[in-house]
Amino acid sequence: LVHSVVFQTDSMNVDHEVKLLVEEIQRLGSPNADGKTSVKFGVLFNDDKCANLFEALVGTLRAAKRKKIITYKGELLLQGVHDDVEIVLLEE
Repeated sequence: LVHSVVFQTDSMNVDHEVKLLVEEIQRLGSPNADGKTSVKFGVLFNDDKCANLFEALVGTLRAAKRKKIITYKGELLLQGVHDDVEIVLLEE
């Protein structure tokens, strides 16, 4: 019983972080050629507000990608190496 409560809390936190991530992509991003909002990983990673909001930005990005809310090339994004990777918002 205790484990299910912990899991539910974790999943609610992930959903909340994904919602915040969408808001930050909308704030920092701009429409791409397809009209979808996109932002470079480096812009998100180096933004002060994002740094304070997300304890694990890469984990939040992966969760949002799994939920098909965003997309980006590759699996794991690393600062510096992947700064120019576009993160595209699939759901506004």
